[in-house]
Amino acid sequence: MTSSTAMPEPGPHDAKATYAASGGDTDVVAIAPDPAVAEGILADHPAEDIFGEDVHAKAKDLIARYPMSRSALLPLLHLVQSVQGYVSQEGIAFCAAQLDLSDAEVSAVATFYTMYKRRPCGEHLVSVCTNTLCAAMGGEAIYKKLQTHLGSEDAPLGQEETAGTPGEPGSITLEHAECLAACDLAPVLQVNYEYFDNQTPEKAVALVDALQAGKKPAPTRGAPLTDFKGAELQLAGFFPEDEAIYRGDVDGPSQAVETLRGAQIANERGWTAPATQDVPLPVLPAKEGEKK
Repeated sequence: MTSSTAMPEPGPHDAKATYAASGGDTDVVAIAPDPAVAEGILADHPAEDIFGEDVHAKAKDLIARYPMSRSALLPLLHLVQSVQGYVSQEGIAFCAAQLDLSDAEVSAVATFYTMYKRRPCGEHLVSVCTNTLCAAMGGEAIYKKLQTHLGSEDAPLGQEETAGTPGEPGSITLEHAECLAACDLAPVLQVNYEYFDNQTPEKAVALVDALQAGKKPAPTRGAPLTDFKGAELQLAGFFPEDEAIYRGDVDGPSQAVETLRGAQIANERGWTAPATQDVPLPVLPAKEGEKK
């Protein structure tokens, strides 16, 4: 048996240690709230690599596009989602291994951005804008209607919860989203990040019913609708090899009449933005004690 480190003594002198170490006979598993978890902590096994050769090849392709390898982390996380439908712990370990990062560094990024899902996502991700203008125009009503329609009156579907089995055909994950940058077409929602503008609760219900039935309604603008994993693969930077399909995806019309109307009126009336001028920055007084 080894002796424990003494507890720090109070007083003006610094302690040699800020903790009391456990003795050599401490049974970590026995004192853990969940012994199964403790066993996993003690067993230092790396996460299993569940990604195939094609995914490894795509990862190398992505990394080669950047002068610094860690810059490829965001598209790599999308690549993981295109395979699993979410970012699992195995996905985090995969990204970390490819970029020579720690799991903690990858987790810090994966948990910062809401576009990376930590739970399995449905075949389709439905994002309803509930930010200020969309909310005022009916976005909140649309979100609440979809919550009860995809769930029930007694148990409405919650944030990032899925109606159906995640990943299975017709399954839908619902989320409320911050501004989707389409205020002129409010209220809006997205399916797998494609726009459906000028929505109503009735239109939104018809849309999710079609998705659950295996249909893929055409977005108001943008690329043809795909599933969540397909959208993630494109966000990772990989597009269809067929030229016609590729062009249909990347050249889909994105502008709307409402979006361009202001620019058209300005052009018709000869309005132009004021010329910009370089203005010198004001000289701030030196702080007390600061060298001039």
